[in-house]
Amino acid sequence: MTTHSVLIPEAIMATNIDSLNRNVVDAADIDNGMVFASGSIPHTSGSMAEVWDIHVAATSASGLWMAYSGDEVVVTNAQYKGLDPDPRNFYNAAGKVFSAYKPQVGDMILLTAAGLQGTFSAGTTTHVVASSGSWVMGWATTANGSALSYILQTVKYISLATGAIDSQRVTAYEFECVHN
Repeated sequence: MTTHSVLIPEAIMATNIDSLNRNVVDAADIDNGMVFASGSIPHTSGSMAEVWDIHVAATSASGLWMAYSGDEVVVTNAQYKGLDPDPRNFYNAAGKVFSAYKPQVGDMILLTAAGLQGTFSAGTTTHVVASSGSWVMGWATTANGSALSYILQTVKYISLATGAIDSQRVTAYEFECVHN
């Protein structure tokens, strides 16, 4: 079974600013925490009003949006979100509308390793950076002043409810946005 990324927006400006939130759709499955460029609202017959097309950032990795489906009821993998207690099994299904927000400098997020490319190395990889041609941010030694970049604040854990008497946790990284 594929493990999907888990994103917890700890303190983001989009919580209180509507213009930093969009309903989006793509032809591929999208994990929370993936980054992308926002296209336009399709104006073809049968398209949904106020739903934006998205695409992988082809030339610039700045000004990006991040997938985050919070409280809305979403059907994924033939189940309603919330019926499976493991948040790593959730993803935004292809062709289904989901939420995205535009990261801002100072935003704080918690993201699991499944949402990142590369390997964390304590003391060496202190940032994650978006790159053109990729949906997933990758570990880096410094921020990129021309791309969406986060600095690692601390390593934390997300507790998982996996059964009546069993509990476990998964490593997650707390980041602060330093450039978009």
